[in-house]
Amino acid sequence: MQTRNKVLDDISQLMTNAMGVAQGAKDEAETAMKGFVDRWLADRDFVTREEFDAVRLMAQKAREENEVLKARLDALEADKD
Repeated sequence: MQTRNKVLDDISQLMTNAMGVAQGAKDEAETAMKGFVDRWLADRDFVTREEFDAVRLMAQKAREENEVLKARLDALEADKD
């Protein structure tokens, strides 16, 4: 009976170790893939969402200012006539 328990204990320990190795390999693969994707994105000069939103707000403000200036110019031109 002792021998059988020892064999089962050894198999159990082997499986536990294999799961630990598999988890470590998974973590390492995830880290490598994340690094690859980060480098790939950086090389493509993509902008972040925050940068995109900031530029969009600047463009919107510029359009609004242009509309105000156009209205003032139209009013000045109408006064000239």
